[in-house]
Amino acid sequence: MASEQEIKTNSSLKEFQNLLDQDFKNRELKENQIIKGIVSEITKNFIVVDCKAKMEAMIPIEEFKNDDELSNLKIGSQIEVYLEKIESFKGEIIVSRDKARKMKAWKKLEKVFESQEEMTGYITGKVKGGFITTVDGLPCFMPSSQIDVRPLKKIDHLLNIPVKVIATRIDKNRGNVCVSRRAVLEKSKNAEIAEAIKSIKEGDIIENAIVKATTDWGIFLDINGIDALLHVSDLSHGRVKKPSDLVNINQKLKVKITKIDKVTNRVSASIKALTENPYDNIQEKYKVGEVYEGEVIKLMDYGCFVKIEEGIEGLIHNSELDWTNKNIKPSKIVSVGKKIKFKIVNIDKETKRVSLSYKATLNNPWEEIKNQLDKEVKIKINNITDKAIFGQIEGKNLSGMLHYKEISYQENVEDLKKFKKNDVISVKILQIKDEKIKFSKRALEKDPLDWFKDNKKKVGDVITTRIHEVLKTGVKVAVDEDKKLIVNIRKADLAIDSADARPEVFSKDNKLDAKITEIDLENRRIKLSVKAAQLDEQKTLIAKFGEGATKSGATLKGIFEKAIGKKKKKEK
Repeated sequence: MASEQEIKTNSSLKEFQNLLDQDFKNRELKENQIIKGIVSEITKNFIVVDCKAKMEAMIPIEEFKNDDELSNLKIGSQIEVYLEKIESFKGEIIVSRDKARKMKAWKKLEKVFESQEEMTGYITGKVKGGFITTVDGLPCFMPSSQIDVRPLKKIDHLLNIPVKVIATRIDKNRGNVCVSRRAVLEKSKNAEIAEAIKSIKEGDIIENAIVKATTDWGIFLDINGIDALLHVSDLSHGRVKKPSDLVNINQKLKVKITKIDKVTNRVSASIKALTENPYDNIQEKYKVGEVYEGEVIKLMDYGCFVKIEEGIEGLIHNSELDWTNKNIKPSKIVSVGKKIKFKIVNIDKETKRVSLSYKATLNNPWEEIKNQLDKEVKIKINNITDKAIFGQIEGKNLSGMLHYKEISYQENVEDLKKFKKNDVISVKILQIKDEKIKFSKRALEKDPLDWFKDNKKKVGDVITTRIHEVLKTGVKVAVDEDKKLIVNIRKADLAIDSADARPEVFSKDNKLDAKITEIDLENRRIKLSVKAAQLDEQKTLIAKFGEGATKSGATLKGIFEKAIGKKKKKEK
């Protein structure tokens, strides 16, 4: 049986438990929220915090080392912690200072992201593509391009020190935040520039603009602390190859403010705006068709540029450099710095383009060669193709073509084999058209077709030829004694009777009477026919003996025999 003292003790414990339970009921502790606690003890490894729970919470000391919080922490300090578990399976309360800081920072970031307010962060380390930046205990990502307004080779001076940043992107689902230090610097700089720009206006002339940097497309200037761009097209009315050839870093220039963009705070300047545009009165100073002198300033694949005067340049196209070669390289004719004469071909004031001609100031060899048309010249063979010979006229930079048909009147392509490169031969200039020359070698000889003119032969005449060559399709006959005029007689024109028209019955050098059926001297076409000659002879015999022969019943054979017999008697 329990003693009276034990009964009193148990009663006191129950009463204390009831009071404690009632006290915990009045405390509003909810998991996954931030609560406040009082630091009750600071040990080597833990910070003991009273969160008004059944037990005191122990937080690892590492969670207080960010932002120098540990150095300011003391017993009795009130701190915010994140309540993870009111009571674990061990009966302990589990809280986190680090998670509380991150949750608070995240909520703060969500607010300042919309307003783009500046925050203080610490760059704590480098990762791929950027840096880890801790903002109120929350790790954020800062891309390398966002650490400064210009690329930095080293960032050691920025590590673990307070820097101002702006949140540029928040991904709540992934818990990712991107921040930018560059945006803060640009914002501050833009504010300064906007204030400075108020002191200048478009049209102002600046006497001491300082050259900060040069590129191929322009010059960056410092105008009283304001960055300005002097584009390469605003340097001069003429062509500028490289801005760096005209200015040096820190050189002072006189410029005119041409544009101020107050939205982007960009300022544009110009040097050429300080001078009069030379193209305004160019047509009064220079006339199309007149010859002037200038300096070659640039060579291109398609031509060269010539400086006519300061600010005015003209283009000489390749086709206007040389009379004989339209695609010649400019470097073979002129060089940079050379002074040359030129003729103005065209002036386009609107586009500021002037077209020039260099060859127009030189003697035109095509005009000179016209006087030698149909005259004999000597050419040096440059090339031989399968159809023609190409050669250059001696003493002139002009070349032409000698077709194989113009080598001889036989028009034999094998004649090309008689010549070789660098041979010098005599030819006659046959034609000059569209800056192309045609030569003829056979034109230096007497034309075999002149035989018909010299002997007054015409269509219908019968001539005596000599067989030159027997072919399967007919025969070739020599009309003249020198055998320079060779004409082909077709098989069908060799005889009246097809049996007698076989080429194999004829022999070389045999005489053959043939009738001229066509003379086309222009197209060099001659047609002869043995058959036509025989038909004419037959008609003559019939006309002479046919009437008497018909009455006596004589045959055509008898008429021919009778006629031939009479001729034989007369010969005897």
